[in-house]
Amino acid sequence: MMSSEQRREVGEGSSSKSSAAIVLAPSDHHHHHQPAPPQLSRYESQKRRDWNTFGQYLKNQRPPVPLPQCNYNHVLDFLRYLDQFGKTKVHLHGCVFFGQPEPPGPCTCPLRQAWGSLDALIGRLRAAYEENGGLPETNPFASGAIRVYLREVRDSQSKARGIPYKKKKKRRIQIKASNNDNPAAATFQLQSS
Repeated sequence: MMSSEQRREVGEGSSSKSSAAIVLAPSDHHHHHQPAPPQLSRYESQKRRDWNTFGQYLKNQRPPVPLPQCNYNHVLDFLRYLDQFGKTKVHLHGCVFFGQPEPPGPCTCPLRQAWGSLDALIGRLRAAYEENGGLPETNPFASGAIRVYLREVRDSQSKARGIPYKKKKKRRIQIKASNNDNPAAATFQLQSS
């Protein structure tokens, strides 16, 4: 019987130009086939990817930071580190386009992570921390310092980009009474707003 390592070498060693790899399956009488795990939702996939990225970030620190020793300062450093990969133009105070939502021309202001992206990222990492055995009381992603940082990013980006951030209101279904003199006999209609 061939080990999985040997099977992989056989598959990788194939020099044919077709994209099919040779994979030897174990005989059926030794192993039971297990159903494939259910497909992860987009949110769950993103949460897993974010958690792995954060874990890699901690490992790359000098010296590496073990997860149990991670605190909100590491999270803040991670958020600042991510800014270099941002795609949102955030105008500086001296920029002629400061406060303009749609500037008429290019400028040299930096690209940053958008506040909404950071906010969603922290939500996913906060959940992942606890799903991976972390205690809610020690969750560095739930720290007040993180909330303050996110609020400051939101406010500064709002001013710099001239885009006010408003909380999204939940859509409510309105119930409207019909014009009927007898309130007990009123009929109701559902209207979506």
